[in-house]
Amino acid sequence: MKDFLCYGTELNNMLTENQIDKIRGTIYGQAIGDALGLGTEFMDKKQVQKHYPFGLKEFSEIIQDSHRKRWIVGDWTDDTDQALCIIDSILIDGKVNELSFADQLYKWFNGTPLGIGKTVLQVLQTPQFRKYPHKASEFVWKLSKYKTASNGALMRTSVLGLWEFWDKEKVKMNTEQICKVTHYDPRCVGSCVITTSIISNLLLSDRRLTKEELISIGSEYDNTIAEYINASIENNLENLKLDEKETIGFTLKALSAGLWTYFNSVSFEEGLLKIINEGGDADTNAAIACSILGTKYGYNSIPLKYIDGLYYKDELEEKTKKYINAINISYANITN
Repeated sequence: MKDFLCYGTELNNMLTENQIDKIRGTIYGQAIGDALGLGTEFMDKKQVQKHYPFGLKEFSEIIQDSHRKRWIVGDWTDDTDQALCIIDSILIDGKVNELSFADQLYKWFNGTPLGIGKTVLQVLQTPQFRKYPHKASEFVWKLSKYKTASNGALMRTSVLGLWEFWDKEKVKMNTEQICKVTHYDPRCVGSCVITTSIISNLLLSDRRLTKEELISIGSEYDNTIAEYINASIENNLENLKLDEKETIGFTLKALSAGLWTYFNSVSFEEGLLKIINEGGDADTNAAIACSILGTKYGYNSIPLKYIDGLYYKDELEEKTKKYINAINISYANITN
């Protein structure tokens, strides 16, 4: 941990060692949950048990079927790719800007993405998306008759709980701004704001938001969010039915997975393994859950085998350092 305390030394290290540990935990948690969760993505519980009779625990155990062999073992998916697009846009602009993120997202899309959700694809293919991303997103949502509420925004927005974490209104505004670039449905926006609010509070004061506080946040967007918050508190993870085929891509289903670990998991690894071995949209569920757990327990709580198992660990490390430095500079500017 000592080598990272040199960040922003000219600013007298406005971020504490504990906060740096939590920021790193958030980013690495996102990537690890995504990369290991790929091993059970789109499987139901019976298929998970068939392929992994003792449970999936290691990157090396991931089966190489027609879906998974497209990725190198230890690589993350579009979930983390898009989270890094958010970070890149902030590093370029020094602030959250939906046009900058839309530009980064479009460049990624025109590269070699191995996976992309239906909603994101539709929005990116809408004319003048880069100029009017919110209008494009709203158009696609209206075209779906207001039914599109997929998890493609929630899977990437954990990193927004870190930027301007000291100002809850800015965290909320930044999250709304970036979510709506592709997902306009209020259930998507609400689920994203709940997640980034959890992360920012853990980072600022190590405080856990209560069920009542989370319901209050959710009620600003859609009253059905409360049902999923309540369900996530129960100790029985199976009751969430994360592998239910008809709902695996629903933003509130993914939110409930993240909240279940937030309320019930006693360690990073325990939460990671429980979520991925439920199947369903496991990479997204685990990316969300482990970004929260990474903030809650910190980078130093993550077993090294998962950190070292990331295929693009060096790239992630470089991006993490730059983001921490940018956060530190911004934090120093408001506290000096």
